[in-house]
Amino acid sequence: MEAQNMVTSTAKDTKGVSLTVYNQNFAVVRENRQINLKEGVNFVRYEDVAAQIDPTSISFKSLTAPNAVAVREQNYQYDLLNPISILNKSVGKTVRFKQVHPDGKVEILEGTLLNPPTAVVGQTDAGGGGTVYQGLVVRLKDGRLVLNPTGQLELNELPEGLVSRPSLLWKLDVDRAGTHNTQVSYIANAITWKADYVAVVNKDENMVDLTGWVTIDNRSGATYTDAQLQLMAGDVRRVQEAPMPAGVALDGMVVKRAAAPQFEEQAFFEYHLYTLQGTTTVRDNETKQMTLLSAADVKVTRKLVLDAGRRWWIQGIRAPGMGGDTQNVKLNIVVEMRNSKENNMGMPLPKGKVRLYKADDRGNLQFLGEDLIDHTPKDELVRLYIGDAFDVVGERKRTDYKQIADRVIEETYEITVRNHKETDVDVWIVEHFWGEWQILNNSHQYNKLDAHTVEFPVKVERNGVVKVTYTVRTRW
Repeated sequence: MEAQNMVTSTAKDTKGVSLTVYNQNFAVVRENRQINLKEGVNFVRYEDVAAQIDPTSISFKSLTAPNAVAVREQNYQYDLLNPISILNKSVGKTVRFKQVHPDGKVEILEGTLLNPPTAVVGQTDAGGGGTVYQGLVVRLKDGRLVLNPTGQLELNELPEGLVSRPSLLWKLDVDRAGTHNTQVSYIANAITWKADYVAVVNKDENMVDLTGWVTIDNRSGATYTDAQLQLMAGDVRRVQEAPMPAGVALDGMVVKRAAAPQFEEQAFFEYHLYTLQGTTTVRDNETKQMTLLSAADVKVTRKLVLDAGRRWWIQGIRAPGMGGDTQNVKLNIVVEMRNSKENNMGMPLPKGKVRLYKADDRGNLQFLGEDLIDHTPKDELVRLYIGDAFDVVGERKRTDYKQIADRVIEETYEITVRNHKETDVDVWIVEHFWGEWQILNNSHQYNKLDAHTVEFPVKVERNGVVKVTYTVRTRW
């Protein structure tokens, strides 16, 4: 682009920036800058953009006179200035090496650069062997070739096409001269956010205080100063996604008191948008944590679930006769909470990790376990599997097996739960079936959860034992 009418715009010209970060490793950046334009053809160099910009997503417009400025050409320059790029673009040009010998004598080698340091040169014989060099090759004025010369390297000029920072270049047709308020929008990759939740269980273990945190990881190659920040929660489809960088975990979330929530939530299309009240600076190569939500006295239910048949299932179907051996089974600790206003919640919960803590007799918070939740709308049930019970154990075995006809079998199962605690416990025994099934007899009442699953809710007294038996007929 021509330099005589070149206008350079940097971050100093910024009058406002807004940022919508998605939890799929990208963000929409909107930046307002004032640019002085002349009537006619203008060339604008727009610096201080994200290094991870998607150049196909860029939009430029004048807010002052939208119909008076038209983009005729757009370029994205990302060949950054560094020693390697300078040498790569200096092939065929004169270079000098200043060498200082041990005796203090200074020697200048001057010649033409034939190969940059990243090039591989050499000679290969018929057998595939030979000598191969990687590095600088310089032809001196007397015709000699010097490989990888040492010393201080000097060049006469800086090659064209190199920039010190990623830049956008526009060729504009302008019908109205003057200072224009402009807005540039683009998608930047390598910036993401995630939600983390801390739930502190009360002494009676029937309520939690829930705090949600937002962790923003910015590796986009740009700093967004005093930005209006928004977070988009939902599974937004993109045709191609860049690999997500490894996340940076922040420890100690539970040891600090959460401030009041800083984000205002609203439904947006089929997603949910969280808008920060005020502005914040999101620096490059920084992980920032902010309060998303807070809820006190959330009622929870703790369950012990015995689901021994789960491991035999492939795509929801258990093979005939499988799962018949005696199994010692761990009971899963499951914590459930209803995400409703009546339960002091009722807000959309972005997907993330939930960590549970409880204070011991000395007031020290102890970690109980964690689980991941998906995007959860209001009024839905949040179900967390946080670990396995220590003092309550289970055993499941098949006590009888009959094939009463072709593709018809009858099986009898016995599930034993032993409670070694000093308190009574409620246990939910979950059983899975396949094919066309019918329970012929059972020792305890059960609830049918779906076409292939039932549960037996039982109470096991302290230091007690409960045995659940049933016989099922299966056709296939």
